[in-house]
Amino acid sequence: MLFSDGEFDKSDSLVFNWDPIFFGMGPESFKYNRLTLQQAILTQMEQGGWMGVCCEPNMVFIVCNQFPLIATRYTDVFNGTNMIDEVLPKYKAAWDKRGMMAENGLFRSHYAPRRDVVVDAKEISHSGWISAFLVWDREMVERVWPSLTLGFVHRTEGRINIRPSPVANAIRDIVNRDGGDPDSPSVVTRAQDIAAGKPKTSRKYLGPVFGHVAQGMSEVVGSPDLDALLLHADTYLQPSWVKGGLYYARRSTDDYWDAEGNYTYGEPHTGNACIGYARLNVKGGQRKMWEHPWTRDEVEKRPWVDGIGFEMDVDCLSGRWDSGRQAMIVAFRTWNGKEVNVTAVVRNLPPGMYGIYINGEQRNVAQSTDSEPVAVALAIAGQDVELVLLRA
Repeated sequence: MLFSDGEFDKSDSLVFNWDPIFFGMGPESFKYNRLTLQQAILTQMEQGGWMGVCCEPNMVFIVCNQFPLIATRYTDVFNGTNMIDEVLPKYKAAWDKRGMMAENGLFRSHYAPRRDVVVDAKEISHSGWISAFLVWDREMVERVWPSLTLGFVHRTEGRINIRPSPVANAIRDIVNRDGGDPDSPSVVTRAQDIAAGKPKTSRKYLGPVFGHVAQGMSEVVGSPDLDALLLHADTYLQPSWVKGGLYYARRSTDDYWDAEGNYTYGEPHTGNACIGYARLNVKGGQRKMWEHPWTRDEVEKRPWVDGIGFEMDVDCLSGRWDSGRQAMIVAFRTWNGKEVNVTAVVRNLPPGMYGIYINGEQRNVAQSTDSEPVAVALAIAGQDVELVLLRA
């Protein structure tokens, strides 16, 4: 969808090789392309009563099955088909019978087909993750978000912290039974007393709780809540930079929270991916792509900038084609402050004469044709360089 790239439509372009050393029936190879893989997944959905497909033995996770649903929607738009309108009502009906929401107010974790039971979640991680990607019923997700986060999300000193599950669940029980403010000192103290001595996670390890909440928050509510959560990450999760890239360093601990109750656990998925995703996403970003995905025609006709990449130590800070003003607007900067000379090649511009502006000053004019892009030499360093090509 993003690049109108047909690489994975070719036969056998997606190959899974199964070759365990000490078990199995010998090497096996499973060959697909994009459409045959989609059909395999949808066939398994149908065989499983439309509850979804296992990605681990006997575990059909709600969140994991959102990704093939989203992909089916994009494939429909790209190929001019309408599979999602057949699939989604069946998937929704199957879960309506079982109930996606548990009595504890959280999204349920997964369905176990061999036992024919749906397993509830006791932690917020799955609910945050599901909230980020269940885009076909965004109104429902927005409606339940306050109940999902109640007790788990804690506002303090301009930050949003995440409480341990035993404390959060105790707060939820107290508020649901007796009422009151979940952040009041009396309620929190009672909950801490109830949770004293209990393991801080129901599993042998703590998953990417912070990262999944960050992803969900970026999609459902955005700023200022997201900014407050990211402030906590920048304060307690060891923000680190390598060659212009931001990540949050791994921190192994058996406690996961410090003595003051601040979430401090750092694992690779949150530190390398989830927080970065939350920073890049905009409120309702997945929903916008679901409702208005790019078509093949849009992608192939849209102007774009070629010739500049991260390997040149250049960050692209922003970029857009303004069709109303007939202007390409992009901004660059080197991450290390060093100066590099590059050539921005602007392709797919509508034919015509363009004024070339660098940091607001007209430097040249250029003619664009159907076959000839416009190439602009740039010296980029540690200060923002804005390039504008404005059609006359």
